[in-house]
Amino acid sequence: MELGSGQIALYIVLGLVLLFVVIALVRAVKIVPQAVAIIVERLGRYSRTLDAGLHLLIPFVDRPRASVDLREQVVSFPPQPVITSDNLVVSIDTVIYFQVTEPKSAVYEIANYIQGIEQLTVTTLRNVVGSMDLEQTLTSRDQINGQLRGVLDEATGRWGVRVNRVELKSIDPPDSIKGSMEQQMRAERDRRAAILTAEGFKQSQILTAEGEKQAAILRAEGGAQAAILTAEGEARAILQVFDAVHRGDADPKLLAYQYLQVLPKIAATPSNKMWFLPSELTSALGVFAKGFGGPFSPDDGGRPAGTSPLGDDLPPTTLTDPAEALAEARRESAAATADATSSGTLSGLPFDPSVELGQRPGGGAVPPRAPQPPAPQPPQDEPPQDAPAQ
Repeated sequence: MELGSGQIALYIVLGLVLLFVVIALVRAVKIVPQAVAIIVERLGRYSRTLDAGLHLLIPFVDRPRASVDLREQVVSFPPQPVITSDNLVVSIDTVIYFQVTEPKSAVYEIANYIQGIEQLTVTTLRNVVGSMDLEQTLTSRDQINGQLRGVLDEATGRWGVRVNRVELKSIDPPDSIKGSMEQQMRAERDRRAAILTAEGFKQSQILTAEGEKQAAILRAEGGAQAAILTAEGEARAILQVFDAVHRGDADPKLLAYQYLQVLPKIAATPSNKMWFLPSELTSALGVFAKGFGGPFSPDDGGRPAGTSPLGDDLPPTTLTDPAEALAEARRESAAATADATSSGTLSGLPFDPSVELGQRPGGGAVPPRAPQPPAPQPPQDEPPQDAPAQ
């Protein structure tokens, strides 16, 4: 069955109508996502702004013009050369945080609001930094940020854009200025270190002087107390000696003998090459000879030889018999040997010939030791005195 030309033309028309209906339905239905606004124009003029949701448009009459993002945006601008008031060129890069509040103004009031914000930021930054020197620029970031935000917010308000925040990422002075700043900072730190060192040395000196002062005071007090105690001790010793002399009623013979005993001590050190004899030596020898060899005369106020001014009050001098002392020493040695022998037997140690008698079990005989040479006797400086006979 062959179709006529009329039927073919009818099918083509129906297909075109169906395609037109589909395209019209597609263009009539518009879904807007969240945080996005779409500007719609009707026959070339602004009609309305579509918010988030489903919207119906008139096909071929309403046309979406632009889609505007309503979220806060961050734009970083490249570094810009800025001249300070002291004729130094610094490189400053900024970061702008802004948000579109009126999509219609952002589309129709300016062709590209991001480029407009960039150029406005550069010019405002040069005006602000141009009135400051380098040191103020480096230390006044908050002030520069505040002035930039105020100028940008005022200028971009008619564009439907709100500037929320302006930040200076970095301020880079020339390399030569960086070297000078580093030297200045190093010099400042060295100055502070020198000041701190001087302060520490000052405090150390003060504390040292205070400690020496207190130590000197304490030493003086100790020396004074020691001198007082020494004087008191010497005074007491003098009083006791004086009292003992008076109680003993020392006669000239005893004083002359003591005088002769003290004379050898003058040459006690090996460095002494000569003796200095006092002028009283002749009289002292005379008294000594008179006391021991001269006849007793009651008119001289002396006393017979061998008598004491205290009479019979002094107890008689008694010495231990040498034989009894030797026997007592032998008994003590035998007791010590028996004690050591019993201790060695009870300890349970094996026999060792090299040990002492106390380590031999059973108290056996010990090999005799080699005879030891007699110990040298120290020289006697003074002649031995005769012991009183019993």
